[in-house]
Amino acid sequence: MARLTGALLFACVVVAAGLVGASSADLSARAPKRVVAVADVHGDLDAFVAILQRAEVLDAAGKWAGGETTLVQLGDMIDRGPKSRAVLDLIMTLQKDARRTDGRVLVALGNHEVMNMYGDLRYVTPGDYASFADKDSEKRRTSAYEAYVALSGKTPAQSRDEWMAAHPPGFVEQREAFGPDGKYGRWLRSLPAIVKVDDTAFMHGGVSDEISTWSIGRINERVAAEIKSFDDARAFLVTRKMALPFFTLEETVKGATPGVQRRMDEVMPLVTIDKWFTISETGPLWSRDLAKRPDAEAQPIVARALAAMGVARLVVGHTPEPGEIVQRFGDQVYLIDTGMLRGYVDNGHASALEIADGHVRAIYPDSVKTLK
Repeated sequence: MARLTGALLFACVVVAAGLVGASSADLSARAPKRVVAVADVHGDLDAFVAILQRAEVLDAAGKWAGGETTLVQLGDMIDRGPKSRAVLDLIMTLQKDARRTDGRVLVALGNHEVMNMYGDLRYVTPGDYASFADKDSEKRRTSAYEAYVALSGKTPAQSRDEWMAAHPPGFVEQREAFGPDGKYGRWLRSLPAIVKVDDTAFMHGGVSDEISTWSIGRINERVAAEIKSFDDARAFLVTRKMALPFFTLEETVKGATPGVQRRMDEVMPLVTIDKWFTISETGPLWSRDLAKRPDAEAQPIVARALAAMGVARLVVGHTPEPGEIVQRFGDQVYLIDTGMLRGYVDNGHASALEIADGHVRAIYPDSVKTLK
């Protein structure tokens, strides 16, 4: 997956800035009878619903039927697939419905959720933009283009036709919805990077050597602080008329450059955003070390991470393992992204990991396999 690159220079983020996700990290006080975990959905609503029904978390009508089950979703709910918004709506609804039967729906942030919050829209599909469009979208697009021209001066980088092609109906609304005050953006900013349930830590990417001794709280605090730092810097740019609220990440960072030249401390972090923890391949949203490193290199990382997090196993997504959930180091690591989005991963399909009564099972569309 493409990503921004660079060495980490951003060291000034403080944990006091927005720790909304950290508080939900440790939920081990009430050990659940059954945990079901599902990784990368990528907008494939139909496959997601089908595997949740197969795991007896949803009924035939798509309603919560999990009783006291704890459902954990490991991020990357969105992008690439056709129904990202509907996937978000379903998960948010299930969070409310599950409480009525003492069930829980917990979600860990994925790299694609953070990409959308930042405005990195490379994997947003035309269908996703269209899902945000309404009868007033053309009016909003026209107003947005006029604001873009006013900000750009006499020679905007894009002609009207080019700009309109790059900003289809629903674009402006999508950006608003993923902003700090938007329906999805507000909810996503409340989520942690790592969820701990009983003796298991669930996360999207994984643990690299660099953060293998970090606690869950420290990791969650760092992710939340960077997101807050981005929001604050972007708001400052908008207030100073150096950016517009619907700008992409590239446009926002470009708008920050003049501010840095004038030594505006408020936007300094954006200039080094390509080195941030939330974007770095060594961070918890992007790391593939638990999936890709050889056993001899990965085992020490796993041992340190388990001790630092106070858990017995790690469950991660992000790196597709076509067709089957992969175990590493006995019961210590489970790689559960099996390529749910149809057509994206050869031989991929949906799966769910079940942890119940001391046993671990892999649930597939047409079979169930005991792993422990």
